Amino acid sequence: MMKTFAVVIAFCSCMFTAYAQDTLSKHLDTVVVKSAEQLHSGFTRLKDVEGTAIYAGKKTEVIVMKNLVGNKATNNSRQIYSKVAGLNIWENDGAGIQLAIGGRGLNPNRVSNFNTRQNGYDISADALGYPESYYTPPAEAVERIEIVRGAASLQYGTQFGGMINFKMERGSDSQKVAVNTRLTAGSWNFLNTSTSVGGTINKLNYYGFFQHKSGDGWRPNAEFNSNTAYASAIYKLNERLSVTLQYTYMNYLEHQPGGLTDADFKADPRQSVRARNWFRVNWNLGAVSLDYHISNKLTLNTRFFGLMASRDALGLLTFINRADDGSDRNLYTDHYHNWGNETRLLYQYKVGTALLGFRYYSGHTEREQGYGSDGSGHDFTFTPTKASDSLRYSRYIFPNHNTAIFAENIFRVTPRLNIIPGVRFESITTKADGNYTNVVFDGAGNPIFAQKITDNKRNSRSFILGGIGVTYNPLSFLQLYGNFSRNYKAINFNDLRTLNPNLRVDSNLQDEKGYSADIGIRKNIGIFNFDVSVFLLNYDNKIGSILSVDSVRILTYNLRTNVAQSRHIGLESYVEADIWKLIKGNETSTSVTLFSNFSLINAKYIHSKDVSIQGRRVEFVPDVVFKTGVAVRYKKWAGSYQYSYTGKQYTDATNATFTDNAIDGLIPAYSVMDLSAEYHLNKHFSVLGSINNLSDVRYFTRRADSYPGPGIIPSDARSFYLTLQAKF
Repeated sequence: MMKTFAVVIAFCSCMFTAYAQDTLSKHLDTVVVKSAEQLHSGFTRLKDVEGTAIYAGKKTEVIVMKNLVGNKATNNSRQIYSKVAGLNIWENDGAGIQLAIGGRGLNPNRVSNFNTRQNGYDISADALGYPESYYTPPAEAVERIEIVRGAASLQYGTQFGGMINFKMERGSDSQKVAVNTRLTAGSWNFLNTSTSVGGTINKLNYYGFFQHKSGDGWRPNAEFNSNTAYASAIYKLNERLSVTLQYTYMNYLEHQPGGLTDADFKADPRQSVRARNWFRVNWNLGAVSLDYHISNKLTLNTRFFGLMASRDALGLLTFINRADDGSDRNLYTDHYHNWGNETRLLYQYKVGTALLGFRYYSGHTEREQGYGSDGSGHDFTFTPTKASDSLRYSRYIFPNHNTAIFAENIFRVTPRLNIIPGVRFESITTKADGNYTNVVFDGAGNPIFAQKITDNKRNSRSFILGGIGVTYNPLSFLQLYGNFSRNYKAINFNDLRTLNPNLRVDSNLQDEKGYSADIGIRKNIGIFNFDVSVFLLNYDNKIGSILSVDSVRILTYNLRTNVAQSRHIGLESYVEADIWKLIKGNETSTSVTLFSNFSLINAKYIHSKDVSIQGRRVEFVPDVVFKTGVAVRYKKWAGSYQYSYTGKQYTDATNATFTDNAIDGLIPAYSVMDLSAEYHLNKHFSVLGSINNLSDVRYFTRRADSYPGPGIIPSDARSFYLTLQAKF
């Protein structure tokens, strides 16, 4: 049935393409061809070469934030990423503090399967050993979001999902001082204020941004307070040489209402059964980069970046189907100290473009896990005053080093045909130095034996990733593209040692290896655009979760292990057309744009020795993801309506549909609608509004085995937001 549906969709896309191209050709003499960005669609793709990067032959997407009609104050992921095919979105909070998206059947948790960057440098906790992003650049300060799929591994390193880069705003090139301030109020006492100041004075371009965000949340025990600041200075020494300094600061404190069981969610999804869970993050991110146009053909970019950050999680991780007994809470603390350099040299010659790059990364994480106080406030200090506290305490240092050399080249074989080979050499060293206590429990859960164990591990490996891409332009506006590349992902710190009753880790866990491939056809010029492609993603030894039972304590938990080989096959399609301009021509300022984003994914475990897993669906993979909508612009008005559908998915490799503690089970299919509008009174003042979850449905997007759960994490009900904006 699903295969038939996929064929029908592909056939309809091709027929629509042929019809639209025929219509466009009849008006070719009178219609002024504009890019998708100029037509306010807010969605385009990367050029073959941008800056010192090569994107030819890869599947790429670009979200242009200034053209987005949506809720930027809450970083609403459904609206921001609405035109990116195949994304599975987790909704952890209504404020958009943490981004959680995954593509092509990969875990969305804190964007951990993407190489996540801001202005081209890493922003995650530890790009190699713990690639989770606790900091999400505020949408109000982002110029555009660039996404490159699986073949990004050749330029951006060890991951399967690709690369996502947040390109931040810069100061006005035409004004010495330009100010933009926004005030947003919304449901459940949501308040967002942001102000940016930027401009150009002589050879200096500067930009500064500050945002404060607070609210109570839809559920009880869900209040939050967040502050983010960003500053950038670009000094142009001469026509060929410029230096950039950038700094980002973010801190937030979040009260977490915890998860729910299936029965609790059915009875009242708004309730909270955990009142003592807290989460705190402090982020300091800096970068210095140099751009040097050595000649008209040769360009050098080198960037140094560093992170000093911390993350504290305090609360009860006991099974959510057990009441809070007032005992000491679990406390997890991390401190991250990382730095790196990435240098790129791009040479453009008569029949091609060559890229040579070097990367060094040094990560240092200090992690402690144990017990905090038995109170209800946000006191993030360890209190090992009881015997049971010291029994469960662990402390580790995780240093790691990564050196990489990479190269890619565009060979322009003919004016229509490009071949793009690439290669990357990786050298990785990861270490774990620390201690933990091994505890043996009796049948009643009481500790009967404990032994402190010193744990020192070191793992060094080197390998080569290779790949190739091809583009062919049968017509000036139409491109066929394809690529193949090897992929690799190292195990992270959570895969070495964790003190979580809901989760255990296989001591023989291995790095993940595999490959990915794309074949597609796309058009990105004019008033009708599309990108239709099929992909293959193969893991030789995918890390996943298996629902398991402790036979002694009669408890269920998730075992994190190399489950089996997994194969992900899918169809991704994006189609967008300005139907008003198709009828009236480009001379009109009115725009009525329709878009459709549809993906089918078949992801299964294959070649497994475990019969309970063989042929099962890979966890966190909805078989269908569909989004469609319309955006209208008329004079000073703009509005958008969007419908989103995500198919059912499972949370472990056995495809369990129900567990008592709710950490595993079915995530039912759900659909959500969003509505946004804006009115520009004049060039200085605007009013914007959004209604999210328009039909007020009750649904959830994830089951958590740790924070912010454990258990089912309900998504927000219908919410209203109003924004006042002033520009000077």
